[in-house]
Amino acid sequence: AHFPINCIISENKKSIEIRNFLGEKHIRKVDMFRGVTVTSSTAVKDELLIQGNDIEMVSKSAAAIHTSCKVVKKDIRKFLD
Repeated sequence: AHFPINCIISENKKSIEIRNFLGEKHIRKVDMFRGVTVTSSTAVKDELLIQGNDIEMVSKSAAAIHTSCKVVKKDIRKFLD
């Protein structure tokens, strides 16, 4: 890949920082909702595990990560090999 994305999970597992997304220098920080934790999977490479008791809060946290990585005003096809 041209731009390897780095995801850094905070110490308390309540937020995640996304770096080098499409080569951008901007750091995207996403805070998890109340009662939700994020961890990195040990079994599967490049997988995030979002866990919590309330499915609505877990879903909102996953949507927040997805929304922060949404590509706007760029043609994503030019980054393909």
